Amino acid sequence: MEIPISGTDGDICRIAQKQCCVSYLKENSCVTGMIAAKEGVLCGPDESDTCGGSSYKQCCDCCSLGLRVRSEGKTCESNPNLGYPCNHVMLSCCEGEDHFISPEIKRHPEPLPTMSPEKISEIEDHNEALSISNEAELSNNLPGDDLDECILYPGDLCQHLCINTVGSYKCSCFPRYTLQDDGLSCLPDPDEGQTTGLAEETTIASEMSQAQPAIIDILPEEPDKCKDNGPCKHICSVVEGNVVCSCLSGYAITADKVSCEDLDECLTGTHICSRRQLCVNTLGSFSCVSHRVFCAEGFILNRHRKCVDINECITDAHNCSRREHCINTIGSFKCLQELSCQPGYELKESQCVDIDECVKGTHGCKVNFVCQNTEGSFYCESKQRCMNGFLQDPEGNCVDINECTSLSEPCKPGFNCINTVGSYTCQRNMLMCSRGYHSSEDGSRCIDVDECQTGVHRCGEGQICHNLPGTYRCDCKMGYHYDAFSRTCIDINECWNYPGRLCQHTCENTPGSYHCSCSSGFRLAYDGKHCEDVNECDNKPCSQECANVYGSYQCYCRQGYQLAEDGHACKDIDECTQSAGILCTFRCVNVPGSYQCACPEQGYTMAANGRTCRDIDECALGTHNCSSAESCYNIQGSFRCLLFECPPNYRKVSDMRCERINCFNYLDCQNTPVRITYYQLNFQTNIVVPAHIFRIGPSPAYAGDNIILTINKGNEEGYFSTRKLNSYTGIVYLQRQVKEPKDFLLDVEMKLWRQGTYTTFLAKIYIFITAHAY
Repeated sequence: MEIPISGTDGDICRIAQKQCCVSYLKENSCVTGMIAAKEGVLCGPDESDTCGGSSYKQCCDCCSLGLRVRSEGKTCESNPNLGYPCNHVMLSCCEGEDHFISPEIKRHPEPLPTMSPEKISEIEDHNEALSISNEAELSNNLPGDDLDECILYPGDLCQHLCINTVGSYKCSCFPRYTLQDDGLSCLPDPDEGQTTGLAEETTIASEMSQAQPAIIDILPEEPDKCKDNGPCKHICSVVEGNVVCSCLSGYAITADKVSCEDLDECLTGTHICSRRQLCVNTLGSFSCVSHRVFCAEGFILNRHRKCVDINECITDAHNCSRREHCINTIGSFKCLQELSCQPGYELKESQCVDIDECVKGTHGCKVNFVCQNTEGSFYCESKQRCMNGFLQDPEGNCVDINECTSLSEPCKPGFNCINTVGSYTCQRNMLMCSRGYHSSEDGSRCIDVDECQTGVHRCGEGQICHNLPGTYRCDCKMGYHYDAFSRTCIDINECWNYPGRLCQHTCENTPGSYHCSCSSGFRLAYDGKHCEDVNECDNKPCSQECANVYGSYQCYCRQGYQLAEDGHACKDIDECTQSAGILCTFRCVNVPGSYQCACPEQGYTMAANGRTCRDIDECALGTHNCSSAESCYNIQGSFRCLLFECPPNYRKVSDMRCERINCFNYLDCQNTPVRITYYQLNFQTNIVVPAHIFRIGPSPAYAGDNIILTINKGNEEGYFSTRKLNSYTGIVYLQRQVKEPKDFLLDVEMKLWRQGTYTTFLAKIYIFITAHAY
């Protein structure tokens, strides 16, 4: 669409008129595209777009993306890479903000007037050091954050019409219906007659843009044709003896001429919403709502309709150069110049420039080479060139290449390689066969000589000749073998040739045969090969107990004694010396044949198992000497008397907590603790470091919370430190080993940043390091 250009209007006015028109077309086409995606229509180009500003296909595709994410059960999360308005359309369709499909009528719990920040720490199970008891202490509600419940729960709150109010909503009914006492449901007016005259029906039909009366032939014998509204869903009328069904305003008669369907005023363009409003269809009517919240540059709208900062450094949306470092700021970013250069470059006027090593003389080229500078480096070029067959060494000299060793196959098979100056030659090999072989007829290989067949062997009388590759063998009778050096048959040592196969224990060679024998503790069996065990315990060689073992015997002692060096007598065992502190946790006392455990004289008592020492709780038994104003705290092997007092301007709200009474100015309210809480911790000297000993953070925590942890007092020797686990949770941990028992009192301050304001909390932690448990 083109706007006529008026000669009296200025350029600014004409630009504003055109932009308003294009924006209006984009908004309407975007809503139409969302409706098409939800109805399953293919997202094609907008054929009615004549100005080139239609957002129909883009919004349809982005809404389809959100519907796909929701159908797969995935989390609806903002994606800045999609851009505007695709990211907002995707979130709207994914989160189920469906204003165009009317759900079934059902009651819904009345929503809260405003949305509190999402609690992200209520299910975390940790030792909370400080807490904020309720949301009223630090409210997160901002002016102008009213939620439109009618849009948030379309069709769920009211039976007919939902009207949003500040902080709530109210229900209304269609014409000729009355709102019931529950404030939600609607019933027809009792004063309205079942039948209506033709003139009234004609008036109703003229008010509806598309509702045309439909005539249904009714049997003449039925007296009251519109009793109980007849077959009609909305309004039943009798015209000239026939039943005529019509619909309420905002509805149109369907093809069956009985039912009514909702008219989409937003789709047909019969609404009265302004250009700055979005038309949302409802059952029988429509509503005009403002567009979504737009965030400033550098921010993006999250799922809770809050503008959050975009980290351009992570999303790669910055324009820093390769030699600059990107640092994110609130709503923007900044680029810092790197002050270091790569090797081969130097920094000049904040720029890295190439170093000419050839000019500066920092190169390492030899005498016979010339330096050539390159970008960021250099190379050495030789002054002279070598001929083929030669290679230039690092000094620039030309040396001969040995092709016989450098090439994988310089010559063909049957030829020998000979290196020459600058080249090489190939000569045919002279075939030389070893003894027992002779050359083949073609002279290409060596073949075996069969000495037995040719009769050239020297086997003696009674021996058998066997040909072997390159030689032969003369065999002797059983139990002997032929010795080629002495040319005689010598005895075969069967025990060496078949180790472990002839005899169970020991094999002794004999001329032409062998003999088996047994080890100590065994005797030879009747087969002459196997050995039988001898029971030595029958002769009682041990002083206490004897156990026969295979091939020997073993002496052993009763409990509390051990075998002496002679392997027969028994002597007492000093369990305390041998156990190295394993038997008793404190002290071990040896007794004949056993041992006893003892505990320290004070602070401990022996446990029921007789081995471990159990700590005495002086606080529970009342054996402490703490005053009435002090609190008794039990530690390993002793106790401590602690005094918990509140400083001026604080009141004691519990045994371990003090709260500030008032503050005098803004800085005093931010810097002085709103709450002081006492804690007691007990650890042993053998604790493994680093050890997390205390977790601290607000409870409940909200999105956007940030804390700062500081140890103000008690850490002069640097045994402890703090670290943040995330933006709203931190820990106190032991970073150095405490070798001796020692008491500490730490003042740990937590500053909570929430909605632009700092709130200070103080935790006073008593830490008692005791000796390890006995």
